[in-house]
Amino acid sequence: MILPKLTLVVGLLAATGVSAHETAGQHGGRVTDAGKFHVELVAKGETVDVFLSDGEQKPVPANGFKGTAILVVGGKPARVPLEPADGNRLTGKANASLGDSPKGAVQLTGPDGATASGKFN
Repeated sequence: MILPKLTLVVGLLAATGVSAHETAGQHGGRVTDAGKFHVELVAKGETVDVFLSDGEQKPVPANGFKGTAILVVGGKPARVPLEPADGNRLTGKANASLGDSPKGAVQLTGPDGATASGKFN
C-alpha cells in the first residue's frame, strides 16, 4: 500500500520539477517557457497579449504564428484565439474580463507548423 502512494508522490514531484518557473516580463506580464520560446502573457480587461522571445530574450517576430490562450475566467476555461499584431506580439479578446494574472496556458503554432505551449499558474 505504501509503494503505490510513494510512486504517485515521486511522479508528481518529478512532473512539477519539469515545468518552468514564471518570471516577470518587460511588458509587465509573466514569462514562461513554451518549447524553444519564451512567452510573456499580459492581460488587461478582455485583451490578451502574448509576446514571443527566444532563449536569449530577443524578440521573435509574430508573423506566421497562430495561438490560443486557454485561461480560467470565473472558474471556467475561456479560449481566446490569438493573431499576430505588431512586432513580437500576438493578441486576442476574451468574452469577459480576465483580471491581471489569469491562470491557464498559451498554445502556439509556428510558421513551420511546430507547436509549443506554456503554462501560467
